[in-house]
Amino acid sequence: MAVRRLAWTDLPLDRVPTPKGEMALHRSLTSGLFRRAGDPVGTFWGVGDRGPNIKPKDAVSRYGLDHLAPLAALEGAKVMPSPAVGPALARFRLVGERVELEAVMPLHAADGTPLDGLPPPELEGAETEPAFALDGSPLPSSPDGADSEGIAARADGMFWIAEEYGPSLLLVDAAGLVHRRLIPQGSAARYAGSRVPVVEALPVLAAARKLNRGFEALAMSPDGTTLYAAFQSPLAHPDRAAHDAGDVVRIWALDAQSGAFRAEYAYPLDPPESFRRDCAEGPVTKSDVKVSELTTLDDGSLLVLERVTLSTHLYRVQLGDALPPQYLDPAHRPTLEQLGKGGVPLLAKARVFSSDDHPELCGDLEGLIVLEGGSLLLSNDSDYGTEGAVTQFWRVAP
Repeated sequence: MAVRRLAWTDLPLDRVPTPKGEMALHRSLTSGLFRRAGDPVGTFWGVGDRGPNIKPKDAVSRYGLDHLAPLAALEGAKVMPSPAVGPALARFRLVGERVELEAVMPLHAADGTPLDGLPPPELEGAETEPAFALDGSPLPSSPDGADSEGIAARADGMFWIAEEYGPSLLLVDAAGLVHRRLIPQGSAARYAGSRVPVVEALPVLAAARKLNRGFEALAMSPDGTTLYAAFQSPLAHPDRAAHDAGDVVRIWALDAQSGAFRAEYAYPLDPPESFRRDCAEGPVTKSDVKVSELTTLDDGSLLVLERVTLSTHLYRVQLGDALPPQYLDPAHRPTLEQLGKGGVPLLAKARVFSSDDHPELCGDLEGLIVLEGGSLLLSNDSDYGTEGAVTQFWRVAP
């Protein structure tokens, strides 16, 4: 395959002074991509994640923010240098060999209040990310916080946006207005006081996601009736050990209109040693392997983006046997994560691309769409430039 980087310029956002120079922040809008039926040729949509954030250890080493060093001992801790910046929807246009940004729509409630990127309040039995300001002080939780990662459009043009915290699904219009939020059953207390209508419509098992590994990818069936939602990693079900040893990711089929659960599939992850560029940099564990994007092909099969950091594999997946219903029951043992590849029907997958064969490709690829003519468009998550990365778009042609 031929790989070509497209021209693009990030939208500046903020400049934060630090002991080692400025932290130059820009809009990050490509954690997920989608092409919506009926839009002009070349138009596509993206969604950005929770907002600028950086791990404490990276804030210390890169910016000399030594006072943040003690926070590195807190699992999942993130420093948010601009906590007022939250998730946003974006509309892009592909023109020849360049990508243009047409509009940015911050996600917001009906009263105009923007959603933020702060984690929701803790839920008993669920893991929650701790968030801190640049001075090291704890940031408050928020019932309207979202870490948006995946996007897909319904036949009526409305978007479903998947986010990791809840995990939850946001129903959003093209102006960024969030009409409702679907959350796991039994988790309504986390969203008390939310400005967005909240519905306990998702299976309770969704709340068993591992820290920072909730819903990551969405895709819509060609006929517009089925929404596919993939978790980023194996669930921590019944515990973290099951996640750490897990090698199967759940993909849910949901009703595209209501979000109601329909079926569940088991996607087998590649072994860690198959991600060559990452292995060359250091040890890779099962927990490092994750699903970051889905899209559907004309025949109804899925294209799955599976990655670590530098290495990305794309697989064509035929939807075969769904899992028996007992694996959705939180009380059932052994769980899907405990059984792994050896105990359940697995989706068959065929590799169509690996970035290990194209070292010019950047890491952290999270966006994927199929363009007119069958070529692919890939994008990375630049993390708002907190670690010096920029947004990159890559065309992959047969």
